[in-house]
Amino acid sequence: MRDESLSDSLLAWYDRHARAMPWRVGPADRAAGVRPDPYAVWLSEVMLQQTTVAAVRDYFRRFVTRWPTVTDLAAAEDGEVMAEWAGLGYYARARNLLKCARVVASEHGGRFPETREALLKLPGIGPYTASAVAAIAFDERAAVVDGNVERVMARLYRVETPLPEAKPELTAHAAALTPAERPGDYAQAVMDLGATVCTPKSPACGICPWMAPCAARAAGVQADLPRKAPKKAKPTRYGIAYLARRSDGAWLLERRPDKGLLGGMLGWPGSDWSDAPTGAPPVEAQWQDPGLEVRHTFTHFHLRLALRVAEVGRDAVPDRGHFIPRAAFRPASLPTVMRKAFDLGASALPATESVAPDSD
Repeated sequence: MRDESLSDSLLAWYDRHARAMPWRVGPADRAAGVRPDPYAVWLSEVMLQQTTVAAVRDYFRRFVTRWPTVTDLAAAEDGEVMAEWAGLGYYARARNLLKCARVVASEHGGRFPETREALLKLPGIGPYTASAVAAIAFDERAAVVDGNVERVMARLYRVETPLPEAKPELTAHAAALTPAERPGDYAQAVMDLGATVCTPKSPACGICPWMAPCAARAAGVQADLPRKAPKKAKPTRYGIAYLARRSDGAWLLERRPDKGLLGGMLGWPGSDWSDAPTGAPPVEAQWQDPGLEVRHTFTHFHLRLALRVAEVGRDAVPDRGHFIPRAAFRPASLPTVMRKAFDLGASALPATESVAPDSD
């Protein structure tokens, strides 16, 4: 089957089965002349990196409600944006989000560049995001290749080379199939196909619009593709987190350095994360070891975080960090590993219902 016929058949399928997304302009609205908002496309694509659609929906809605335009986001306080991002993970994305928004607002008049080449010059925008925004928002014939697209291409053309070595070949196939007309809809169609039909396990070949030309299905190996090179075992690092609660209910927190894991996020003062962690407690106190440990997995390593807890007086002066009044403390604003530490550590301290909130 010719590339044009493959693209046409997939677009016909997409017109009937497109997923409804809060950031997406559906086929019917596109046909009626409604244009996608580049800000919504960009924001959703950044959020969706390494994250599921189900996890992103509510975050996206909160962001666009609070910051409806890229100019609004550019003017936001860093801490507020990082707090709103908390729990979504991969926090460098949030820092890059702000950098990019501020460049678009200050250097481009609040309008995103309309070509992939120009988008690539913005901070935090890589090849995938540039292609997605260019294709979906501006109808540029740019090949959009994520994990779903790689899987579909590997099966359609029966590419046996394992990932990541196969990426150039799969990208070439995706580029050849991308049509000049409706490239944005086509890009979303392939991603929808991979997410709902050509799934990693038990692909639903019987309802796939590309069932007939699929080389992997013809060979009976569709469930085995794409092949992946063996992953290296993740190392384990260790650390200590210090949870100090003042007698008025305030918690001692510090903002992590902008660079590095959880950069710019609030968290518990602690040690480094290594094979042999070191780091003094952040405030003088009678620290207790409740025998509790948080376990968390990052992209490149597993973390085992031992907890230390203490109650301190109102006159306590920390060496680092600052006390956040109980009324202003939002556990949901913490990154996931720090929220896990709070959930465990707070249970090791006496209840504070009878303590009056800080009146400062």
